[in-house]
Amino acid sequence: MKTIQNIFGLLVLLFSLWACKDEYTEEFTANSPVYLTYEELRSAVKVTESRELKVPGKIYFKDNLLFVNEMFEGIHILDMTNPADPENIGFIEIPGNVDIAIRNNTLYADSYVDLVAIDISDIDHPAEVDRVEDVFPYTLPPYDENYRLADIDEEKGVVVDWEITRVRQEMEYHYYPIYFYSAREDFALADLANGGGSAAGGSTFGVGGSMARFGLYNSYLYTVDRSMLHLFDVSDDAKPKKIGQQGVGWDVETMFIYDDHMFLGTQSGMRVFSLEVPTVPSYLSTFWHITSCDPVVVADGYAYITLRGGNTCGGSVNRLDVLRLSDNYVNNTLLASYPLEGPYGLGIDDDILFVCDGDAGLKVYDASDKTHISENKIATFPNINAYDVIPLNDYLFMIGEDGFYLYDYSNLQNIQQLSFIPVADAD
Repeated sequence: MKTIQNIFGLLVLLFSLWACKDEYTEEFTANSPVYLTYEELRSAVKVTESRELKVPGKIYFKDNLLFVNEMFEGIHILDMTNPADPENIGFIEIPGNVDIAIRNNTLYADSYVDLVAIDISDIDHPAEVDRVEDVFPYTLPPYDENYRLADIDEEKGVVVDWEITRVRQEMEYHYYPIYFYSAREDFALADLANGGGSAAGGSTFGVGGSMARFGLYNSYLYTVDRSMLHLFDVSDDAKPKKIGQQGVGWDVETMFIYDDHMFLGTQSGMRVFSLEVPTVPSYLSTFWHITSCDPVVVADGYAYITLRGGNTCGGSVNRLDVLRLSDNYVNNTLLASYPLEGPYGLGIDDDILFVCDGDAGLKVYDASDKTHISENKIATFPNINAYDVIPLNDYLFMIGEDGFYLYDYSNLQNIQQLSFIPVADAD
């Protein structure tokens, strides 16, 4: 009996110590959150005068207008009517914006946890017309990794910035997705089939770059985060309705829609889903590759994938993979691989392949012979840090670390830079 009493007493002591540990507080220097309240977030969309590019992200083209994301701040509107002299005509403030897509005259944009619908029929006076609240994960912006995170109170709003301060708090761990994006870090060109429409004037859909996480197909908008696909009915453009979500695996980075199929670029491989039933995309196959960042574009029975290692991407491989796709997109095979320096986005126009190779610049290839692409380089533009491209009607729209570039490639033997909009000098 005494032994049992001793064991019971020991258990009481252990539980007491455990309870004391639960109440333990610590003082330390931390990243303390700066909040934007939900009320402020949901009244923040507005149009302002044009401003300089500072940290440009993804690009999207429709009806002679180029939309350039300013990371977490909003969207620049560039009038490309005169390609040699693009006009910066305005800015739409959208806190937390990273991705966009356009159907008819409605622009869809993420705003932290919300999806926003903006009427752009009068491009001089865009206006928010609807919002789907709390559809995206609560996500944190980058922080100083030299310090820990202070407690996050989601009830206060979304975190838009950090202050380095001393805090005293009970230590508790919560998982939040972190924005590891920068203009050159972890971040869709689709050909004209990305979204299923033409990019000519008056078209249904616009055209995005290869780094996109938004895609349009018929009357549906798809958005993807790291592991979840979100589905919206946009048959009434101005009133998007969320109709469901489904898991699509982990480490998803990009989306490309082509030939009634969805291709997801992930850090472990390319995943293919059928859109035969648009409301329930069905998984078909995965092409596995070494851990790396992985945008993908598809055209004429082939997929082109850039693999980038290092940083948040993992691994150390930097290359271009070319896959031959089977008729049913299930038995896809690696046809060839080519070494690169540090690739990001890419684009394909017929047999002309454009690759943004990071610090190594923009590279242009004749890809008609899939097994000898590296031997058929057409041009290199080495003095830029290239991020993503949209090739369209002999014009190449390119975003880089130092700004926006526009090229005319109608003559492949003499590709001409027509215009350039630089980023603003750092303060």
